[in-house]
Amino acid sequence: MNSIDKPVYVSPEGLRKIEAELGELRTNQRKIVADRIHAAMEFGDYSENSELEQAKNDQAFLEGRIMTLEQMVKHASLIDASEHHDKVEIGSTVIVESGGTKDTYIIVGSAEAAPAQGRISNESPVGKALLNHRAGETVRLQVPAGAVVLKIVAVS
Repeated sequence: MNSIDKPVYVSPEGLRKIEAELGELRTNQRKIVADRIHAAMEFGDYSENSELEQAKNDQAFLEGRIMTLEQMVKHASLIDASEHHDKVEIGSTVIVESGGTKDTYIIVGSAEAAPAQGRISNESPVGKALLNHRAGETVRLQVPAGAVVLKIVAVS
């Protein structure tokens, strides 16, 4: 399986957000960019038309984002938070302790990762290290500053 075919783990809420963004880009944003291109073309001389060049760049970016979101929807694998057991998996809420400090993380797919809100990707170094471990276990992970030891306090 190549990277384009790998599952995109998302919560039902995350999938709704992706689908909403995709709908907005396909309808409203495409029209806005098309209108900008049309207006810029009315200036004539295309060789030095910075508005046209910028509008075309925006169109390329928009179409790339649409393609990315379409692939995410196509390969979406919904996370069912109600099916968690006692080991860390995608969708789990994990409380870890390191150096006397406790942190709470929710393990999510990369599409929904937001580390500042405690939502870490299953593909991140910490997420990978925690996967398949249970409460009471200790995991060690190597970071640029050295080794970090995390004790899993609770998994839900």
